[in-house]
Amino acid sequence: MPKRKLVVTNNLTEELFQQIKEIIPGWELIASKDKEICQEHARDAEVIAGWRRGLDEYCLGPESGLKWVQTWSAGVDSLPLNKLQAADILLTSANGVHSYPISETIFALMLGLTRKIHTYVKNQQSKTWHHANIKLEIHEKTIGIIGVGAIGKETAKIAKAFGMKVLGVRHSGMPAQFVDEMYKIDQLDLVLPQCDYVVITLPHTKETHHLFGIKQFQLMKPAAFFINIGRGEIVVEKELIAALQQGIIAGAGLDVFETEPLAAESPLWEMENVIVTPHTSGATEHYNQRVIQNILIPNLKAYLSGAIPAINLVDYSKGY
Repeated sequence: MPKRKLVVTNNLTEELFQQIKEIIPGWELIASKDKEICQEHARDAEVIAGWRRGLDEYCLGPESGLKWVQTWSAGVDSLPLNKLQAADILLTSANGVHSYPISETIFALMLGLTRKIHTYVKNQQSKTWHHANIKLEIHEKTIGIIGVGAIGKETAKIAKAFGMKVLGVRHSGMPAQFVDEMYKIDQLDLVLPQCDYVVITLPHTKETHHLFGIKQFQLMKPAAFFINIGRGEIVVEKELIAALQQGIIAGAGLDVFETEPLAAESPLWEMENVIVTPHTSGATEHYNQRVIQNILIPNLKAYLSGAIPAINLVDYSKGY
């Protein structure tokens, strides 16, 4: 009888590999970033941790034994959700792993734009000593966090250290710690005019696709900054560019884009009021450790006991 198999589509340290192996001593455990190795072993995997584009061709066939996918990312929009749902595959995400690094990136972008750090870095390259008309500060301003999940909550907590007023938007509208006022997604238009900073921490779903266009930017203050670390498809990018070029909003810090990598000809690269980062806001030295110890192993223990993995279980009807 073949061994049960768990495939991790990432390279792991020996320590993390052994931590998983201790939970499943009788299983075959494969951990590799190599595309061909992942494809080969995905054919008879019962559990896959991580994902690779095109992997469904190998693990969702009629004889597949796949039961559960644990992603290595918070977002699941890049996965073949319809196929996974049709095959009745359990799907859990890595939501929560990114709270520290992404909230740090959010404030790096906000502070960089507010205190013109990006401008000074450019000036440094040309040895230009110039004030750059700096005047703004972040303390006691209003931040709107659009999507109060794990990342949004951590962002709200940090915002309070700056004495900021925190407005939140979430699907349920339920209150959260450190959020002064909570709104539902259909109340977004009430939130935007109040904010000095608008931060997008939403997943990409049918509901959030192109949620931000020219109408939303026109509702924002001309002095407001727009930060997107969620998904590029939440924004109509050409309309964001127009809002930035026309001074409808003051600036933007962008880690995600409609098409990635961002095209070399995009105006966003050279705008003085924009900071571009290459979808790296979630990068951290502790990434694999947190996914494995905080999510995969507890979910794996539940799975082995016959229970449904409960941490970050994805609702296919919602897309997250």
